[in-house]
Amino acid sequence: MNFIDRSAISFVIEPLKAEYHFTDTQFGMILASFSAGYMILTAVGGWLVDKWGVRFMWPAAAIAWSLCVGCLGFAGGFWGFMLLRFLLGVSEGPHFPSMTRSISNWLSPRERARALSLGLVAIPLSSVVGAPITSYLVADFGWRAMFFIISVTGILWAVVWYFCFTDSPNDSPHVNEAERKLIATPSTLRSEQKQHVVDWRFILTHPTLVANNIAYFAFGYMLFFSTLWLPGYFLTQHGLNLKSVGWYLTIPWLVGAIFLKAGGVLSDYLYVKTGKSRIARSHLIWSSQLLATVFFVLLGFTHTLGLSILFLSLGLGFGLMPQPAFFSINIDVAKERAGSAQGITSSCLSLAGVFAPILTGWLIDITGNYQAAFLLLGAVTAMAVVTVVFFHHPDRQWLRAKQVRST
Repeated sequence: MNFIDRSAISFVIEPLKAEYHFTDTQFGMILASFSAGYMILTAVGGWLVDKWGVRFMWPAAAIAWSLCVGCLGFAGGFWGFMLLRFLLGVSEGPHFPSMTRSISNWLSPRERARALSLGLVAIPLSSVVGAPITSYLVADFGWRAMFFIISVTGILWAVVWYFCFTDSPNDSPHVNEAERKLIATPSTLRSEQKQHVVDWRFILTHPTLVANNIAYFAFGYMLFFSTLWLPGYFLTQHGLNLKSVGWYLTIPWLVGAIFLKAGGVLSDYLYVKTGKSRIARSHLIWSSQLLATVFFVLLGFTHTLGLSILFLSLGLGFGLMPQPAFFSINIDVAKERAGSAQGITSSCLSLAGVFAPILTGWLIDITGNYQAAFLLLGAVTAMAVVTVVFFHHPDRQWLRAKQVRST
């Protein structure tokens, strides 16, 4: 629901441009305003999740962002869309920190990447399911009705979540006694929340976390580019109609879902086999992003629909594959404040979400095609590869950090 809500506007590019005469640059600014708001609350949202718990913060945020989506149906004009997209970003800030904190509370290092991949696979699946549904809603009922319908759905999800989830497995009737002994008691978790002060210096200067955040910026650039501009790419570069775009996009996003889930399974397998985060997380991140770079660069030089789908599918697949490893690093290195650490990481993603839509729209306006945009995407991802290869050493830095903290 989170990603359907944030990406639904990408399916109304042409209707909004026709109705309000937006340029691609202006539309890029509207898309980027989401990330400006997201950047404000995602770091603070991580702190709020650590303080108040996932069970309260996640549904509260979901209700708020769903209301913002519904209000988009009433928007009129450039500044109205800018403001509502900004507020949508603010309200979605606690999303990824909530996911990370819940995994941190519930599971051991041997299970985290798989569990994270099971949740994160909803990102590409939201396009597999949401792309045809959203495109049909816009085509058959209009863009305003589409925003209203997905808004109501998000609010219903929030209510169900609140009554199904518990912050600790100790409070869940579905966890047996043997499993409860593997994790901290609720009183211990509460005492941790009271006694542990967020070490912002540790979170902001730890070499592995810094490298992780830089690489996640590149991941965010790829993600925002893909979710917000790919419908326009197929509409303008391949001459498809809106309903066809919705179906064609299910192919690369389904491949992305498979690769993302495989990345979580592979990361945990390597961790169990080797016990080393450098092998299980770091090597998976840089190798996946390197392959993604290759296929996005190739995409910039192809003009046939078949090859575009192929290169896009592989680029998205390898681009999404390391996401569980990114999240696992924050838990591996900063478990006591996984929500706060993930908040900083997600703020880097939101920063990418400011640059990606604006730069893409600007490049399309001045070149008339998407080639330069794909090449820039490849360059940003290549930067992440270099950073992870040289600076992403979670085992070495984590041991050193534990020694300093114990001293």
